[in-house]
Amino acid sequence: MAIKHQSKVIFEVSLDENRIPEKMSWSADDAGITNEPAEALMISVWNDDKKETLRMDLWTKEMKLKEMQVFFYQTLKSMADVYRRATNDDKMADTMLDFVDYFHEKLELDKFTGEQ
Repeated sequence: MAIKHQSKVIFEVSLDENRIPEKMSWSADDAGITNEPAEALMISVWNDDKKETLRMDLWTKEMKLKEMQVFFYQTLKSMADVYRRATNDDKMADTMLDFVDYFHEKLELDKFTGEQ
């Protein structure tokens, strides 16, 4: 199948003298996003040759603990939804969401997410 369109997502990371992220932004031309600020990012890439997931996890010095907890909560919830769409495995997706609910409850994130 011939490629009909290419799209780019660009992450820019400004580091301090110790190579710790101080500032991050991202752009995605197709979505109309240009230099949107970001405090944290997680990227997972599947390498078919090695049959392994490569990943990059970055966050700025200014990222607060509670913000990181909410970031993880929302990411885990999203992963369960993506897993359901990709596999049609409702049982495991629901099991994942049970853990996400537990995570949300134990960290008392309802004050920050507005979710009960």
